[in-house]
Amino acid sequence: MRTKYAIRKLVEKALDIKKLTPEIENEINSELTELGYISDVDYEALELLMAEMDAGRIQLVPNLGYS
Repeated sequence: MRTKYAIRKLVEKALDIKKLTPEIENEINSELTELGYISDVDYEALELLMAEMDAGRIQLVPNLGYS
């Protein structure tokens, strides 16, 4: 993805569809791994995502396990 605040953009996508899909989660993890750090903006976005999930407003979509 490699854009400024890519994690924030991924979180916005999850908030828009009200789901954290395995694809979005994998992209977030890839960004974190590639960057090796997290910006304040991305950190705040992840905090918001976790708060929304804790409140039940964002559904965690499980991986269907297809191989």
